[in-house]
Amino acid sequence: MGVGFRYLLGSSWVTNLGDGIALAAGPLLVASQTHDPLLVALAGLLQRLPWLLFGLYAGALADRVDRRVLLVTVELLRAAVVLVLVGAIAIDWVHIGVVLAAMFLLGIAEVFADTTSSTLLPMLVPKADLGIGNARLMAGFLTMNQSLGPPLGAALFALGMAWPFLAQVVVLLLATSLLARMRLPATEPRPRGHVRQDIAEGVRWLLRHPPVRTLTLVIVTFNVTWGAAWSVLVLYSLHRLGMGEVGFGLLTTAAAAGGLVSTLGYGWLERHVRLATLMRACLLLEVVTHLALALASTGWVALIIMVIFGGYAFVWGALSSAVRQRAVPTEFQGRVSSVYLVGVFGGIVIGQGVGGVLADLWGLTAPFWFAFVGSGLTLALVWRQLGAIAHADEEAQTTAGRVDTAS
Repeated sequence: MGVGFRYLLGSSWVTNLGDGIALAAGPLLVASQTHDPLLVALAGLLQRLPWLLFGLYAGALADRVDRRVLLVTVELLRAAVVLVLVGAIAIDWVHIGVVLAAMFLLGIAEVFADTTSSTLLPMLVPKADLGIGNARLMAGFLTMNQSLGPPLGAALFALGMAWPFLAQVVVLLLATSLLARMRLPATEPRPRGHVRQDIAEGVRWLLRHPPVRTLTLVIVTFNVTWGAAWSVLVLYSLHRLGMGEVGFGLLTTAAAAGGLVSTLGYGWLERHVRLATLMRACLLLEVVTHLALALASTGWVALIIMVIFGGYAFVWGALSSAVRQRAVPTEFQGRVSSVYLVGVFGGIVIGQGVGGVLADLWGLTAPFWFAFVGSGLTLALVWRQLGAIAHADEEAQTTAGRVDTAS
C-alpha cells in the first residue's frame, strides 16, 4: 500500500505500544500518590476533558498547516511532558498535583495527535484501500495498546516507578522518527481566516451532507448507550457475575481477542459482504450485546459475549472510519474528523453519567437495559439510511457537483 502507509502504520503501532504502557502505569502512578477516589476519577476526567475543550480547534489546525509537521511537533511535545514527569520521579519531587497536570497536558497532546493522524490515511492510500488500511491500524491498537502494552507497563512499574514512562519516551521518539520519514502529497494552501470561521465551515460541510451527518449522529447516540453500560462494567463483573478482579481483566482481554481476529479478516469481509449489510450487522450485534449482558448471570457467558463484541466493534470502527474518510474532501478531513471525535468522547462522558444514575436507582443491569432500548430505537430509525451512509462518498460527490453547478 505504499512506503508512506508503511511509515504511518509503523508509527501507529509503536505509538500504541507506548500508550498501552501508560494505560497501566498511569493509574498505578496515580494510586501511588493518593487513595482519594475523587482524585483518582479526576485523573481519568482530565485526559478526556481536552477533547471537549480543544477538539474542534485541533481539527481546524490540522486543515491549516502541514499535517506531518504538526504531528511530529505534537509527539515531541508529548515526549517532553513525559520526560519532565520522569525527572520529577527521579528526584522524588512527584506528587498528585504534578501527576494530574501531566495527565491534562498529555490529554491535550492526544487530542491534536489523534485528530491529525486520522487525516493522514486518506492522503496516502486510494479510497478503495481505506477500509483495510484502518483495519491494519486497529490491529496495532489491539495488539500493542490493549494486549502487550498494559502488562509491560505494569511489569516496568514494579521494577521502578520511572521505568515505564522512560520507556514511553523512547517509544514516542521512535514513532516520531518514522513520521519524519513519511512524505505526504502536496496540497493547495488555504486562505487564512479566523479559526472560528474554519470550524464553522467544517460543521456546515457536515450538516449539508446527510449520510455523513447521520453517521455522526449514530456514533454519538451509540456511544451514549455504550458509555452508560460500560460505566458499571467493573461492578457488574464483580457483583453480578462474581468473576473477581482477574475475571474483570479477562472481559477486556476477550474483547481484544475478538477484535484482533475480526480486523485480520476485515479484507475478506469487505470483499464479500456489501458495506451496508456489514454496517447493519455490526449495529444489530451491538443492540443484541446489550440485551445479552442484561440477561447474563454467569461469567463464561459474559466472556463469550465480549469476544463477539470485540469482533463486530472493531469491524465497525474500521468500516465507519473508511466511509467517513472516503466522503470528506482532503481540505475538510481535520475539521470533520474533530466534530466526529468530539461527538464520540462527548457521548461516552454523557453515557457514563447516565449509567451511574441508572445503576444507583435500579441496579447494575439497568444501564444495559437502557443501552439495549436506546441503541435499538436508534437503529430502527436509521436502518433504511445505512445504504446511503455506506456509500457516502458518492453522495458527497453528487452534492459537490450540485454546488459547482450552482456557483
